[in-house]
Amino acid sequence: MTWAVVLSVFGLCSAGCALAVAVMAVHDLRRWQARSESLESTVEALRREVALVASISARTGRRVQRVEHEYSDVAERVDVVESRGPASSVTLSLDQAIECARSGGDADELAAQFGLSSGEAELVARLHGRKKSA
Repeated sequence: MTWAVVLSVFGLCSAGCALAVAVMAVHDLRRWQARSESLESTVEALRREVALVASISARTGRRVQRVEHEYSDVAERVDVVESRGPASSVTLSLDQAIECARSGGDADELAAQFGLSSGEAELVARLHGRKKSA
C-alpha cells in the first residue's frame, strides 16, 4: 500500500468518526432542548401555583385580621366576667343591678357600679328600669 492509500483510509475513518460524533451531538442537543422546554413549562406552572397560593394567603391574612379586630374585646369581656367571681356572686350582682334599675338607675350607672358590659347594663335597664312617661 502506498502512503496515499493509507492517508485516504485514515481520512475516511476520521470523517466517519466525525460524522458519528456529530450525529450523537445533534441527538443529545435535541434531547436537552426537549428537557429544557419541559422544565420551562414546569416552572411556568409553578409560577401560576405560587401566585394562587399568594392570593389565598393574602385573603386568609385579611380574614384573620378581621376576626381579630371583631373579637378583640372578647378577652376584656372574659376578664370582666372572671373578675365577678363565682356564679352566685354574679347572680347577686345581677340582682343588685336589677334593684338599682328599678329604683331609677340608668345603663351607664349599672355598668359602672356592677361591672356589667354596656349591652348587659342596657338590657337590665330596659327590662327592669322605670317606665318613662310621656
